Amino acid sequence: MKIQQVLSALEQFAPLPLQESWDNAGLQIGLTEAEVSGALLCLDVTERILDEAIAKGCNMVISHHPLLFRGLKQVTGATDVQRAVMKAIKNDICIVSMHTNLDNAQGGVNFKIAERLGLENVEFFAEKTVEGITCGSGVVGQLPEAMAADDFVLMVKRQLEAESAMCNELLRRPVQRVAICGGAGDFLLDEAVKQGADAFLTGEMHYHQYFGYEQQIQICVVGHYESEHFTCQLFSEILAQACPEVKTFVAETNTNPILYI
Repeated sequence: MKIQQVLSALEQFAPLPLQESWDNAGLQIGLTEAEVSGALLCLDVTERILDEAIAKGCNMVISHHPLLFRGLKQVTGATDVQRAVMKAIKNDICIVSMHTNLDNAQGGVNFKIAERLGLENVEFFAEKTVEGITCGSGVVGQLPEAMAADDFVLMVKRQLEAESAMCNELLRRPVQRVAICGGAGDFLLDEAVKQGADAFLTGEMHYHQYFGYEQQIQICVVGHYESEHFTCQLFSEILAQACPEVKTFVAETNTNPILYI
């Protein structure tokens, strides 16, 4: 199977028009007419990720976060991005990224998070239509049973394998309706309140946004990487269905740049 066929399968699941205007999803580096020797699935593209792809015999890297957000004015090896570009080209590795298009897609990243938490009746909130496709930057669903706020936070940490959670004042009422936006989702906090959510789960938020929601909604922030690293499983499921003959590997390299000490 050619790289172009894998790319097409990914874009069929998460069409590129669904990406935000500032994003740069899709093909990043490489020629798509080559046969796929294997695909390494990851959150971020780094030199270590490319070393892992080489070691595993993969000529394709599929990431959530794009390696290239803005145009490069030079490729001299002066930055980590430049060095990754050089290594990918030198080793004939194609890089494809499915970012906010995968966040916004039906069955995408936020649905995967909801699945990890066991939510039911999951649907978009802040729903929109792009070229006739219904999509949304966040989802909302119900826990099978209401939980105390502290138990909810502990469950989220366990299910998302997060070392910590940043929360506002714990709710003194049960949590059952949960709104989710993986990554940097603070722009949806007020919409989550309007949706009647008991809790809002995201990856990162600005400090001042924690103020003013006491006993209104339970904020739970677990870290950008922690909220999205199960995207690799989503990639694996998409390709197992659409391109079962392609060998895929979930990256073993942890690319989270943040250490909890």
